[in-house]
Amino acid sequence: MYNEVLWFIFAIVNFILVLAIYRLFGKPGLFVWIGFSTVAANLQVVKTVELFGLTATLGNIMYGTSFLITDILNEKYGKEEAKKGVWLGFFTLIAMTIIMQFVLAFNPHEVDFAQGSLETIFGLLPRIALGSLLAFLISQYSDVIIYSKIKARFPKDNQLWIRNNGSTMISQLLDTLIFTSIAFIGVYPFDVWIQIFVTTYFIKWLVALIDTPFIYIARTFHKNKEA
Repeated sequence: MYNEVLWFIFAIVNFILVLAIYRLFGKPGLFVWIGFSTVAANLQVVKTVELFGLTATLGNIMYGTSFLITDILNEKYGKEEAKKGVWLGFFTLIAMTIIMQFVLAFNPHEVDFAQGSLETIFGLLPRIALGSLLAFLISQYSDVIIYSKIKARFPKDNQLWIRNNGSTMISQLLDTLIFTSIAFIGVYPFDVWIQIFVTTYFIKWLVALIDTPFIYIARTFHKNKEA
């Protein structure tokens, strides 16, 4: 149970830090976190662990915080600001991918010890990189649109949990389908792909549930000023 307990603590710490950066720096802090979370999630995803009896990769919590951010932006500042956050995260992910490929292309010095580790983390197969980029853009953009539509149908303050969970769980399902399809169909047998798809979405679904109290807290911040 060590990994499971640590995973829940890790999730709470991530969401507390999101609240902290928003409380301290307002809306700019949310935009900074989106860029940071897209990079950090793609670093963490190379580590494989066992959670709840399932083989899983890390990064889902950090990735989930970006959906919380776009929901906060949508809730408090409107759909256009949420879309701006999506494009910021997408550009950050592309920039990191391009820059790190240049870094890997340099011939290392004979005393260098980092090249192998950098290749492990950043030497992505093209289809995995493509899957990650497309999944992020499509799912995040869908999250913004779905949130707005649900908000129009359920606009009350006590219905915030419907907006948050509904948009995130649907868009995360789309994200998982796109990424696992591009990255793994044809690489693994179909039954293995199904297992990867189900376990990945299950963990993202848990993250979506955990972030619900935090969007309620975030809504109380910066009520009297545009920040």
